[in-house]
Amino acid sequence: MDWLIGFILLIIKSGAVLIALLLVAAYLVLVERKFLARLQIRYGPNRAGKFGLLQPIADAIKMMIKEDIVPEAADRMIFLLAPAVVAFTALLMFAVVPFGTEWIIGDKKIPMVISDLNVGLLFVFAMSSLGVYGVALGGWASNSKYSLLGGIRGAAQMISYELALGLSLVPIVMLARSFSLVDIVNAQAGYPFILVAPVSFIIFIISAMAESKRIPFDLPEAENELGAGYHTEYSGMRFGLFFLGEYVHMQVLGALTAVFFLGGWRGPLLPPVVWLFLKIILIALVMIWIRGTLPRLRYDQLMALGWKVLIPASLINIVVTGAILLI
Repeated sequence: MDWLIGFILLIIKSGAVLIALLLVAAYLVLVERKFLARLQIRYGPNRAGKFGLLQPIADAIKMMIKEDIVPEAADRMIFLLAPAVVAFTALLMFAVVPFGTEWIIGDKKIPMVISDLNVGLLFVFAMSSLGVYGVALGGWASNSKYSLLGGIRGAAQMISYELALGLSLVPIVMLARSFSLVDIVNAQAGYPFILVAPVSFIIFIISAMAESKRIPFDLPEAENELGAGYHTEYSGMRFGLFFLGEYVHMQVLGALTAVFFLGGWRGPLLPPVVWLFLKIILIALVMIWIRGTLPRLRYDQLMALGWKVLIPASLINIVVTGAILLI
């Protein structure tokens, strides 16, 4: 019966994490709109419910009842599946994120992670790479020049910054001596890795923002150039899936930043899950703050930053970290 109990626990943990991610994503939209409004000296949403707390529910209803239009000349099957790829890969990345210590019930130890893979870091990069297909195929299948340009930009940007993102984490693997995210958190029992690998942290944050296509790196969606980029032709809930994927991606990147550099779920007094949640929200707020502060880069500046600055800096950082560890 052990396999049955394990399977039931897996379903329960997966369901709980999925519901939490969707709820936080919904209200992260409200937090972003409120935060940006305050930065711009205005109120933001405040009509749906007290303080606008029902605004995410109103937005969800609006998305679900809007007509789902498929352009006549579009590749229908790929057009319909592309948004699901973006949302699904973002959700799957959370499967290897540890959100607490083991729970002991009787003689059973329940790990507070959906799946503790010994190659968890590689799984994260695999899912992140698959997300590129959703953006590229969504832009191509729409049969629109604006969507196609957005899809091409998105694919080039995500592939370029994925290199810097991966290289920035090589020193973390060297310090933890493991690809498992659980082992990486355990290796930070004495101190968070941000104290010994600040260069990796800076490169990771910049690359993560470019991966999630957030301002100042939102070239695939540049409204004043492309209308809305790769999802120009999408409407209804399929547009909502692209939107959901972006905000789930923000949570995933916040969780990964916490796991790799901020000690994961570790912290005094509060429960481990609460600490991880607070760190995720902190990273999300920093990303929103940057969105409300910086203008969009030109596309040549975007690519130059990735290839001419971040990747060489990552390689130098790996060599220096390796030398220090050897010494």
